[in-house]
Amino acid sequence: MFWSLIPLVLIAVVLAGAASQCTVATNGPTQGQIPFFDADAALRSDAETLSFPIRNPELPEDWQSNSGSRDTITAADGGPVSTVGYITPQATYMRYTQSSASEEALSRHVLGSRYPTGTVDVGGQRWVVYTEPTEETAWIADLGEVRILITGAGDEAAFTTLAEAITTAQPLAG
Repeated sequence: MFWSLIPLVLIAVVLAGAASQCTVATNGPTQGQIPFFDADAALRSDAETLSFPIRNPELPEDWQSNSGSRDTITAADGGPVSTVGYITPQATYMRYTQSSASEEALSRHVLGSRYPTGTVDVGGQRWVVYTEPTEETAWIADLGEVRILITGAGDEAAFTTLAEAITTAQPLAG
């Protein structure tokens, strides 16, 4: 019985190959096309609509915006939320969220039950660091009327680049 199945399996493999239903990858996965997202237009719209200062960081040209969203934190001390995501030159995803919500409400909304594990200073701005071994790192800064949360798969240099760009950006006119 086993020997009678071998010709059938060979015929199925040949037919699948001929129909281009199977391929053999020799150099691993390749990156697909990064979706286009107009972060400038989205953040201008957020600045006109939302009641807190919106910042549009000037990032290096090789950072590509690929996503964005709005949300509302309905918990105590919550508020509207604006988020933009980027793909870094190292092909990692980073995003930053701006909100008038308190740091605690923002962290619970985005990070769940994680707690602060330290701080880092970037350009004179204190960022509270949230780390957990199985989760992405997150940084939160209080810029007065707005809290900024950065998270993603990038390394410390990516976090620092994004943090510097955000803290040096002037709020957009609303």
